[in-house]
Amino acid sequence: MKFNKWTLGLAAVGVVSLASAARADEKVSQLNTALSNTTLSGYVDVGAQYVNATGAAYSLNTAGNGFSLNTVDLALDKPLDATPFSAGYHVELWTGGAPVGTGSLVRQAYLALGTTIAGQEIDWKIGVWDTLIGYEGLTSGNNPNYTHSYGFFVEPTDHTGVQATYKVNDEITVQAGIADEEAGNAATINGVPTAGEAYALSSPELLALVSFTAPDSWGTLKGATLSVGGTDNTSDAGPKNVYVGATVPTPLAALKLGAAYDYEDVGVGAGHVNVFGVYGTYTATDKLTFNLRGELADQSAPNLIGTAAVAPTAATPFALATAGTAATGLASKYGEEFTATVSYALWANVTSRVEARWDHAETGSYGPGATAENAIFLGAQLIYTF
Repeated sequence: MKFNKWTLGLAAVGVVSLASAARADEKVSQLNTALSNTTLSGYVDVGAQYVNATGAAYSLNTAGNGFSLNTVDLALDKPLDATPFSAGYHVELWTGGAPVGTGSLVRQAYLALGTTIAGQEIDWKIGVWDTLIGYEGLTSGNNPNYTHSYGFFVEPTDHTGVQATYKVNDEITVQAGIADEEAGNAATINGVPTAGEAYALSSPELLALVSFTAPDSWGTLKGATLSVGGTDNTSDAGPKNVYVGATVPTPLAALKLGAAYDYEDVGVGAGHVNVFGVYGTYTATDKLTFNLRGELADQSAPNLIGTAAVAPTAATPFALATAGTAATGLASKYGEEFTATVSYALWANVTSRVEARWDHAETGSYGPGATAENAIFLGAQLIYTF
């Protein structure tokens, strides 16, 4: 075994022995081998925002008008390899002004296990993982807009349990899972049931998603996607979700369209929510992108959208929650929102965008007033991804 000059010098004066140095070097080599396929990634998300409104149909974070640290995220990954029974993991920690699941630094932590049985490959996640359904996710930089949609607020965000992914062919992928029962959009980030909820082996939450990607033979529509799925808390009191999402390329290569439908049965006697959303992305240049979103929300009762929702940050709809408190929801039966976002890649690895959003509540007999009410959001965001 070769030793460096520093080690040989220490051994010459009796500070270390070559035998102990060899053992130490052997341990480091084993550690390096274990970590050789591990990657470190993450992002730093900061922003500034201003919001104003007419009427009281919205509970607004006006006290938060200013600059904000939204999220600091760190993730360690060892992905699965091509061997029949490979193993890996994902550990993701985050913090910030008030991230989802305030009080916990853990966003995701799961084992990744690959199995090949009779030539069929099934990948597994066991632990805490992001939900299967939804057009938008928790990572702000992966979403087309700075603020979240209404649809995001009627979906779960994370689960504790087991998820399986099976790729039927190049076009169709099936995902399914079983998890601890949770009420609302985000109970706690580690998914542990709270009072009145149940664990998976006694009253499970079931999840499934089927995704289709159009093949090259579809011509202009190649690469279009369609996803259909949902969640079902098997107890009568638990929420049930249905999700349908699609992305569609157009004959204009720079333009892509999307659509999403979210339905939530909040629970027996608690009401239901329908949210319809459309998206448009126009890539003007390699650096400049325009994103538009429009939504219509229909509630059977006020305050359902946003109830038990994510603790607000600059990246959550200020029209739906008050900073530092539980979300009070949209206090009307009908609500609409329109969001316009402009992104420009001025710096390498940095997402830079500005956004304007208009929320419109049809209060009527459901809200605090008899007329429509409005909220205006203006924001700017910078995300460095590494």
